[in-house]
Amino acid sequence: MKLIKTDIKNNVLQSMINILDEKRAQIIEANKQDLEAFGENEGAMYDRLIVNDKKVDDMIQSVKEVMQQEDPVGQTISHRVLDSGLDITNKTAPFGTIMIIYESRPDVTIEAAVLAFKANNKILLKGGKEAFNSNKILEACWHEALKDNGLETDWIRLMNMNRADTREFLKNPPEKLDLIVPRGGEKLIGFVKENATCAVLISGRGNNFLYVSKDADFDTAKKVILNAKTDKISGCNALDKVLIDTQLPDYENKLKELQEMLKKHKVDILVNDEAQKVLKEETLIPNEDTWYEEFLAMKIVLGTTSGLEKAIDKINKYSGGHSAVIITKDKEEAAEFMQQVDSAAVYHNASTRFTDGGQMGVGAELAISTDKLHHRGPLGLKQLVTNKYYVLGDGHIRE
Repeated sequence: MKLIKTDIKNNVLQSMINILDEKRAQIIEANKQDLEAFGENEGAMYDRLIVNDKKVDDMIQSVKEVMQQEDPVGQTISHRVLDSGLDITNKTAPFGTIMIIYESRPDVTIEAAVLAFKANNKILLKGGKEAFNSNKILEACWHEALKDNGLETDWIRLMNMNRADTREFLKNPPEKLDLIVPRGGEKLIGFVKENATCAVLISGRGNNFLYVSKDADFDTAKKVILNAKTDKISGCNALDKVLIDTQLPDYENKLKELQEMLKKHKVDILVNDEAQKVLKEETLIPNEDTWYEEFLAMKIVLGTTSGLEKAIDKINKYSGGHSAVIITKDKEEAAEFMQQVDSAAVYHNASTRFTDGGQMGVGAELAISTDKLHHRGPLGLKQLVTNKYYVLGDGHIRE
């Protein structure tokens, strides 16, 4: 993979900022074609698909933030000189070619590409068919920015393939792929893992849990639950499951308070057996699969538990490993929860909606990784490089 100088990469990104602003109306018009074909005007998929002035502004801001960040390639990780004089330096290096497969969101066509390119990777973008027109014009913007700066357009390419073609591409790629990132639900992730022949980094699945401890401040619990559930239902950082400790003082009335608050905001409620004894009119969880499910809808589970240990066990069994929250006034209990829960982000008295590249200081994000190799959490610029050893000798041999 040819290394591009930092100033040239930044020139491409500045060109892209200008082009996105100049072609704002055309981008929104192309998106309207996708929205008309989609045929719905609400819900998680619609929220992900729509591009308006604010979304274009966000795209521009994402490019700007990455342009302003330090080039992650060629940074020294470690350096040592052996007694023999052999000089060994470990430096960051590009992955090579990254493929991202994602559903609906046209802004991923900007965020994923800007990160991959600044980290000197080529990127193949396999967007959903529902965003075809939006993605095509955004790819054209990228190609214009690349050509304006004397670079080939194959650094950033949109892949328009159906399911069968995608399966064949994954099984027998016509070019070297170094990393595939499926960004979406369980079906997409399963499809990629089944068919890919190179490294796969899992992202996108939420199913986030919140535990209300017996020592919780209940006003804090209500505020955090409402925000995490209703602020953006299409986000993988939205809340799906609430576990309320039956030892919480005045537990039954507080459970009813949560019910009233959620109903007021038009959130559908499912309950477990114990919670249904109090909330008799609410629907019982149909089966165990519901505990594993990411809703991406105005729907939530209100369940019960007894004690910190049982809450941790349940979260570790059913959650997507994305984000988990404890609401408690006991700092020692919070520390125990945060150490023992196996998620990419763990929270004390705060909303899961903060699991986001911008909020966590990495800027634009390729995805939120729920894998442990090679990185967990928001995949920003610094996470899109690997490493390489530079060894300098003078006729050294190992004896």
